[in-house]
Amino acid sequence: FHLCPSSPQKQVKMPLRMEIKRLLSKGTDRVKSVDIHPTETWLLVSLYNGQVHIWNYKTESLVKSFEVSQQPVRCAKFIPRKQWIVAGADDLAVRVYNYNTMAKVKTFEAHNDYIRFLAIHPTQPLMLSSSDDMTIRLWNWEKNWQCMQTYEGHNHFVMMVTFNPKDPNTFASASLDRTIKVWGLGTSTAHFTLEGHDQGVNCVDYYTGGDKPYIVSGADDRLVKIWDYQNKTCVQTLDGHTHNVSVVAYHPSLPIIISGSEDTTVRIWNANTYRLEKSLNYGMDRVWALTCLKGSNKVAIGYDNGLSLIKLGREEPAVSMANNGKIIWAKNNEIQQLDIKTAAEVTDGERLALPTKEVGTSEVFPR
Repeated sequence: FHLCPSSPQKQVKMPLRMEIKRLLSKGTDRVKSVDIHPTETWLLVSLYNGQVHIWNYKTESLVKSFEVSQQPVRCAKFIPRKQWIVAGADDLAVRVYNYNTMAKVKTFEAHNDYIRFLAIHPTQPLMLSSSDDMTIRLWNWEKNWQCMQTYEGHNHFVMMVTFNPKDPNTFASASLDRTIKVWGLGTSTAHFTLEGHDQGVNCVDYYTGGDKPYIVSGADDRLVKIWDYQNKTCVQTLDGHTHNVSVVAYHPSLPIIISGSEDTTVRIWNANTYRLEKSLNYGMDRVWALTCLKGSNKVAIGYDNGLSLIKLGREEPAVSMANNGKIIWAKNNEIQQLDIKTAAEVTDGERLALPTKEVGTSEVFPR
């Protein structure tokens, strides 16, 4: 394995200059996971006290509450195509609920120790679970939640598992054995292992853009690392947190990496220059959970003492028109162009259907 480069070299780099707005802030029991519904204005929160809540972040009201277990629920996820939520608890069981009727659909014992994380396949009826029993398991809900595969190879708790959005037949796992492993759905042993953290790895996420085969990880060594999973090398180390890094994410549409830590901060890093752009501290103690919603600028954060939903930048495109009739606009960091002079004669008030041209991406946040 290659050695990891140190933190970014000092050079003048433009900041992202991105405004951050807090949409929701609620005091709760310790939050262990957060998930954002793709179409409803709902935030799913699992709690250390054994409850699962659904909040409406638009009305800032508690919509539904599920008494799941007497023990901590470390992960809960929406399965919107089934109108379900799934929750994994320290009592070793996964429970499935219909979030409209609140009826319990299924309960099954999934592991021999605490369930740390659940990941939902983007298209197939499959769910991965990871556990302190050092295994990852694959479940098929169309086969009555049958266990289709058990993945073994880690020798400590498996803290997180996540599908590769560019190839959902593969997935990555983070473990307190200090490694990240990459797996294929069809085989019970890992394709390869990424080593470089000095202490247990808590979290892992894939870069969703098409140009880089990257994974980001966070660990108890207080570091965030970026890995090239094709070359199997560490390409960058982000140093700045002063306690364990509990969660990390590549934003699905903005050029940023977001990390949360037991040092009580959420840090926003430039995904291209690796510069630290912002450090957020909302006074809710340690950070345990974080999620982004694809196609949205919203980020949900779970803490010891509550939850926050923030909006990064603006979701409306930044637009500019030149004297030659060309319009350029930026949606997040993607730049597009069209030429209104190519339009045929139209009547006043008629909508124009114009072909757009992809120009590229911006390494700074367009305003």
